[in-house]
Amino acid sequence: MTRDLEALYHQRHRRYTAAMRLGIPDAVPVRPFAAEFTAAHTGMTCQQVTHDYRLAFDAVIRCCLDYDWDAAVPNMVYVWTGLTHAAGLKYYAVPGLDIPADVAFQYREPAEDNAWMRREDYDEFIENPETFLWNTWLPRVSRSFDNGSSSRALATSAWAMADYFTAFGPQIERMKRETATVSAICGMLKAPLDVLADKFRGYLGLAFDLKECPDKVMAACRALEPYLAAVALGGLDPAREIPIPIWMHRGCVPFISYKEFEEIYWATLKPTVEAIIARGNQVLFYAEGKWDAHLEAFAQLPKGGIVFHIDRTNPAKAQEILGGHFALSGGVPNALLAFGSPSEVEAKCKELIDLLGREGGYIMDASAIMQNDARPENVRAMTDFTRRYGVYRDTRESILELPPAAVPAAPPEDPFKRIEAEMNGRASAYIWHLVLSF
Repeated sequence: MTRDLEALYHQRHRRYTAAMRLGIPDAVPVRPFAAEFTAAHTGMTCQQVTHDYRLAFDAVIRCCLDYDWDAAVPNMVYVWTGLTHAAGLKYYAVPGLDIPADVAFQYREPAEDNAWMRREDYDEFIENPETFLWNTWLPRVSRSFDNGSSSRALATSAWAMADYFTAFGPQIERMKRETATVSAICGMLKAPLDVLADKFRGYLGLAFDLKECPDKVMAACRALEPYLAAVALGGLDPAREIPIPIWMHRGCVPFISYKEFEEIYWATLKPTVEAIIARGNQVLFYAEGKWDAHLEAFAQLPKGGIVFHIDRTNPAKAQEILGGHFALSGGVPNALLAFGSPSEVEAKCKELIDLLGREGGYIMDASAIMQNDARPENVRAMTDFTRRYGVYRDTRESILELPPAAVPAAPPEDPFKRIEAEMNGRASAYIWHLVLSF
């Protein structure tokens, strides 16, 4: 790493972390969550970057070199369909296999009467979610159980998962050393209610359950809560600099009611968010959709504990309720990046910087994950305009103080118990990452 690259990396790192922690950096950070856009920029297909994560890594490096981004995700095309295909997962449509090669991978919503978890399964699920995953859920979601090759699929996909996850460390180091770009996020958190809809009941099944058996839904979310918290807490940035994202899907009005949000969605998510903040880590609320109705609830969290990402949420309302209490990011409509002109993109960026970034605490980004419909000239306009216009005269370090670092629990002294716990933990990690990551 040359001295110039090293100096640029530290400048970008300070800029990004200062903005997230309510300081005033030297300039507004640029942090696009670029997924299939990286394929479009490098001349690849969605099939290539989705089915070969090495090509996806290369596409990210190319974009980091070609655009002046402060931070990026090592691979925002996060689902490696090589792994999902090895596991025989039925809930993915894979580019080039199930859908055209230039279409991003798709989740398949299960039929209402044939969901991955049936309504009559609630009691079994509530009693022990992980046992349910191994005994009932996995045989239903994997084609390999239909043709008798389940053992081979388990071995292949487990090795594939280990291969994929261990490749992220070198990719993050490569981003730093070759492009001076900061890794934007670390780990993963999801809300129990979102997981219940995404991978078990389907949205329609859950919508009916919320009306017809809400007590079962609440009990299932309570049963999921400790497992999802364990995955999140185990994946935090040990340096406490990079936030853990939560991908917020359908937990807002009008997908669910105010009452369901308060009593189920937020009640089973907030404790984990608070536990993460108590450790000195931040949570990136990637609030897909419109969350205006719930900003007051989020404002009750400790100052600086989250970064709130604006998709369809009203930016002025987000600034009014959350501004100065949390950092904000996003707000550039994806439709504008796809169909607008560079001058229109620049006008939108100016509007957002003037509204959200007057005193720091704002990060430039698209409103949602950038897929292959975003035009490179518009992404460049967003980046270059922010560089020219989003400059601060005065800077200020973060006003937040980190709590003392948590002391990890000591492993069992008995070597047999310690190794047994480690092996059981790896099996648990495999099945929960199938649910949460793939």
